[in-house]
Amino acid sequence: MVDRHKSVVLDGPAGVGKGTIAKALARRLGYQYIDTGAMYRTAALLALEHDIPPEQPHEHEIARLVLAHPFLFVFDGPLLRVFHGDREVTDDIRTAEVSYLVSPVSALAAVRKGLTDLQRQMASQGNVVMEGRDVGTVVLPDASHKFFLTASDDIRADRRYLELQQKGVEISPQQVRKDLARRDHLDSTRKLAPLQQAKDALVVDTSNMSIEEVVNCILGKIGN
Repeated sequence: MVDRHKSVVLDGPAGVGKGTIAKALARRLGYQYIDTGAMYRTAALLALEHDIPPEQPHEHEIARLVLAHPFLFVFDGPLLRVFHGDREVTDDIRTAEVSYLVSPVSALAAVRKGLTDLQRQMASQGNVVMEGRDVGTVVLPDASHKFFLTASDDIRADRRYLELQQKGVEISPQQVRKDLARRDHLDSTRKLAPLQQAKDALVVDTSNMSIEEVVNCILGKIGN
């Protein structure tokens, strides 16, 4: 696959700050921002709303639903709004119910192939910052710049708990840690496009770094 445009990809598990950092990078660089996780969350949301089990016999049904409309990521001041067709799904895809379903839905071959093809098509249209779990290894293996973000388990859990609190989600710190561990296991052990570091990706441990420090570090690495 030929990468005609510049692409900065950020992979890593939940709670390392990928989304916040990727959005900041996209703003600084003037690139299009693509949140692959939001796309899989939308697939999980649609499966939930249509009462479709996230299982292989139903994978093509879920794939048809999520691919029926285009995705659009729009910056609105400091916020990022996510649209699936004419519907805004920014808040709907961040519920605990969707979070629980996103890993099994993401492991479905038809869903993964459909969204991977769509993500490559979106990246072919201009310079992008794309974040997810398999972007540097599967979606854009020839990306201009690859980074793999990490952080300690305690830091990741604290960040996710704070994020959910700010959104008014009632959940205990213990449940947050349990959910992160479950998703880490599912994402890293699935047969199709597992979460893993690309061999040519630069590792950035965000545990003791501010968002601004991480962004500046990455910009320094890519020469901007």
